[in-house]
Amino acid sequence: MLRKIRITLAVLFFVAVTALFLDFTGTVHAYLGWTAKMQFLPALMAMNVGVVSLLLLLTLVIGRVYCSVVCPLGVMQDIMSWLSGRRKKKKYRFTYSKEVRWLRYSALCLFIVSVILGIHAIVVLLAPYSSYGRIASNLFAPVYDWGNNLLAMLTERAESYAFYETDVWIKGATSFAVATITFIIVGILAWRNGRTYCNTICPVGTVLGFFSRFSLFHPAIDKTRCKNCSLCSRRCKAACIDYAHHQIDLSRCVACMDCIDTCKHGAIKLRRRTFSGISGRKDKENVPSSTSSVNDKQIDNARRSFLSATALVAVTLAVKAQQKKVDGGLAVIEDKQRPQRATPILPAGSLSAQHFAGACTACQLCVSACPNEVLRPSTNLHTFMQPEMSYERGYCSPECNRCSEVCPAKAITPIGIAEKSSTRIGHAVWIKKNCIPIADGVSCGNCARHCPSGAILMVPSDSENPDSLKIPVINAKRCIGCGACENLCPARPFSAIYVEGHELHSK
Repeated sequence: MLRKIRITLAVLFFVAVTALFLDFTGTVHAYLGWTAKMQFLPALMAMNVGVVSLLLLLTLVIGRVYCSVVCPLGVMQDIMSWLSGRRKKKKYRFTYSKEVRWLRYSALCLFIVSVILGIHAIVVLLAPYSSYGRIASNLFAPVYDWGNNLLAMLTERAESYAFYETDVWIKGATSFAVATITFIIVGILAWRNGRTYCNTICPVGTVLGFFSRFSLFHPAIDKTRCKNCSLCSRRCKAACIDYAHHQIDLSRCVACMDCIDTCKHGAIKLRRRTFSGISGRKDKENVPSSTSSVNDKQIDNARRSFLSATALVAVTLAVKAQQKKVDGGLAVIEDKQRPQRATPILPAGSLSAQHFAGACTACQLCVSACPNEVLRPSTNLHTFMQPEMSYERGYCSPECNRCSEVCPAKAITPIGIAEKSSTRIGHAVWIKKNCIPIADGVSCGNCARHCPSGAILMVPSDSENPDSLKIPVINAKRCIGCGACENLCPARPFSAIYVEGHELHSK
């Protein structure tokens, strides 16, 4: 029964989170957006004390249920492992292995140091939710979109317009390559060995594994009933059941309940932990007192080290959350051959480049949700895989705030339409030599006609001749950096006007 409940909840969470990355209508986020905010790392980055406390409390009560139910990367591994087990004589293919503690804690320390030092390339590669987000956005979404377009074509032939076609595009070559490599590595590990990735590399699994050692309810082996048949050990995808010594490594157990369902003798059950009283009585499941004292000392040392590192990360995140907004500066009209931005453009609501880089988990949910297709994964090592804006396919509509609505880490803080319309994320720069009235001697004015903030005014190119061809002049104080001018500029191959980003957003 416990296993069936776990599988049902895991499937529901997995489908819900995956739907967030596949949805191009914007309706799914209104109902299921909370599932992204339940992910551990985004909640930690957003300083969402309620969600983090709930997940830690859940782990202390019943173990690493988060890893087997809530985490989409963990559920994806379970699906791959289940498919592998469907092969003939492969159902009981696992075996017990000792904990590779040095690898687990080295990966966790590397992750913590990377967060503190701002080495985001390492952070986003190790974060499980971010890894799954890239896989869903770059691998699953195009397949889903192709299927939708095929269905739209078929229904249109039947004179039904219940479906409509959508653009299918790869967000970036680097992001696609990283997602593919991650999918292959995690897939091979899950196909062959189950939850190896979760118990060796994943920093969230290591953190929750520390707390799951002390979980109130946990699977335990009854020595009097155990027949040493080894079925539980060969079914355990976490490789944490030592049937010969009747022990279960709770730090690696993901509370999947497969062992309880597998045991034919009723030797494994979910039991309530008993704690030693003030008089010094020991837990019935504990080892002799001399060994117990040594283990207690090791646990205390591990606890102190973990809490120190956690406190350091919390302080760092709190400092980053207090970044203030200042004026982003004035626009500079200068001649440039091509629109290579010195400063990336970040979505309204991200406040500043420093705040965004420190809070974004690079899950790319905003990239998938953007209806204007202006967000791209960055290839810069300092902001690796984090989204930045580019106006080749569209521009950032002042009436759209979808990215701020879906961001689970508050890297893009919630922002209203009126506030977004007055937020300056960049400024337009005019390239004189590329402008059609100058280069071709033909009137244009496309940039001024489509500027939503009225920041571009067309004036005579010859001040002494009011009838001369008109050229654009940019009012830097009114420009919000939406990119409509850059996107709709007819000059080819290089745009005659482009947007330069602001490090700090302003009003």
